[in-house]
Amino acid sequence: MTDRPLVAVTPLMDYGRDSLWMLPGYMDAVLRAGGTPVMLPLTDDADAVAQCAERFDAFLFTGGPDVGPGVGSGVKSGVGPNAGPNVGPEDQSDTGDKPDAKPNLGRDSAASLPDDTGRNEALSPERDRMESLLLPAVMRLDKPILGICRGIQFINRYLGGTLWQDLPTEHPSEVEHHMNPPYDAFGHHVDLVPGTPLAELFAGQREIAVNSYHHQAVRELAPGLRVMATAPDGIVEALWRPDSRFLWAVQWHPEFLYRVDPRSQAIFNAFVAAAR
Repeated sequence: MTDRPLVAVTPLMDYGRDSLWMLPGYMDAVLRAGGTPVMLPLTDDADAVAQCAERFDAFLFTGGPDVGPGVGSGVKSGVGPNAGPNVGPEDQSDTGDKPDAKPNLGRDSAASLPDDTGRNEALSPERDRMESLLLPAVMRLDKPILGICRGIQFINRYLGGTLWQDLPTEHPSEVEHHMNPPYDAFGHHVDLVPGTPLAELFAGQREIAVNSYHHQAVRELAPGLRVMATAPDGIVEALWRPDSRFLWAVQWHPEFLYRVDPRSQAIFNAFVAAAR
């Protein structure tokens, strides 16, 4: 009998092809870390989501479309992971600004209006609803969670934090947060916060180079979350939750860098190790 942790990976959605899909980097990096990754169904069936929370050992919240403004709208100050789902079915507005998003769109989150499903080419209300069920269920069970890009934004917003909706207009800087491909290259560096798990993982380093592809970002931290890394312009690049067994999230894309950057693979290694 294998002792490899089963790692649930939230799905990516291609509305043009009406299909779910997955970037191989998420799966390969988990495999390299000693876990067995499995892509979850895209569903807001509460029983199915609860079953997934029970059966899997760790949960990877992937990148993709932006987090809709309805996510976290029911969270009050001090409300923790025991809060129930709080996202409405039509309250989302996402922009596909990550390399996970299909198609690759521009930075303007108001490029088009949603249709009667609550979507436009930049929206994914299905992911917002599913992840709003999944995150509190997993947190109640205190199972390891890793958020990447959209993942850091979603976790912060769901737990009661706020987001920069569009960095180029709301927080302009000279830091390139929306780099061109290839994505397995470095775009800027981040400063590590001493004494945090990420700083301990990269012992002896005060800054690391990362890639970057986003236009939303963490603005005000949700209660209970702490910063682990920041960009030179002050943007939050990594966070964690001290009261959780393992809840880390990063703004960059280690699923692209893991082949060329041992530090990126080390993040997946720590995540999978926490599930053992």
